[in-house]
Amino acid sequence: MENINDLKTLLSIPKDIVITTHRNPDGDAIGSSLGLYHFLNKFGHTVKIITPSEYPAFLAFLSDTDKIVIYDEEPEYSKNLVEKAEIIFCLDFNSLERIDKLGELIEPTNSHKVMIDHHLYPDNFANFMMSDTTASSTCEMIYTFICNLDQKKELDITIGECLYTGILTDTGSFKYATSARLFRIVGDLIELGVDDYRIQDLVFNSMEEKHLRLLGHVLNNRMEIINEYHTGIITLTKQDYEDFDIKRGDTEGLVNYILKLKKIKVAAFIHEQPTITKISLRSKGDFSVQVIASKYFRGGGHKNASGGYSYIGLRPTVRKFISVLPEFMGELKKSEI
Repeated sequence: MENINDLKTLLSIPKDIVITTHRNPDGDAIGSSLGLYHFLNKFGHTVKIITPSEYPAFLAFLSDTDKIVIYDEEPEYSKNLVEKAEIIFCLDFNSLERIDKLGELIEPTNSHKVMIDHHLYPDNFANFMMSDTTASSTCEMIYTFICNLDQKKELDITIGECLYTGILTDTGSFKYATSARLFRIVGDLIELGVDDYRIQDLVFNSMEEKHLRLLGHVLNNRMEIINEYHTGIITLTKQDYEDFDIKRGDTEGLVNYILKLKKIKVAAFIHEQPTITKISLRSKGDFSVQVIASKYFRGGGHKNASGGYSYIGLRPTVRKFISVLPEFMGELKKSEI
């Protein structure tokens, strides 16, 4: 962030601050938002977190998740907070389109907008921008941001637990986008007193019975393997959502099971929502699914983890995805295991 000193000056006097993150927030979105929230609270700021939609239930163990304002549930209150805010932190997204109607409220305000994000191709909507596509997660960037403010001494176990959770989930348990820098940061968080085993247990071993039954159903009945393209696809229908009482966050990690297969390089999770069909893409090695997501499914993300959507329905979206794979056959062969 080039103008970090200007932001330091702004933050030197207590302000009304809003922190927001993307729709369908994941561990990194919630972890970075809460980590920054607890940090800013130390300096007398009035801080509110607003998410466009509900967060997954498995993240409820993080301190003060119950104070998060959900726009879908409280639009008027959210609007009042945005209009009152002097500074708005935009975390883990690179375009106001990622926060839907909340973005329409934020864009015209005179507030100072701060974007901290690690996705490709950020829009130029913020007064202060910290963009690092080499970072594993926005939580890693929040740690760096706090250090850049010369406030590393203010890190504590509560902030550390939030940041560790986001790093853990966004790296797939330290499999993706790791670096020596990241592990040094994680080491610092553990030295603060973060119990890494406890958090891993809370994140990964908190399934309800329906989650395990859903996994069995998906792997047995909704998985398609296309060996020619080293690709696997998992689908979920609206009926599946009803039959298994699927809520937000219940499908987290399903797509990664396909990548456990030795010869699979690309995994797709395609599922019906009330008005759109969503697609989540994952890959191994050097093959970039970000290109597929941005070119064909109005989305984007990272090289090994991206997503998008379509309006054409579940089966047509599956057919479209399969139809574009031949375009990438050369790259898939290059990255064969």
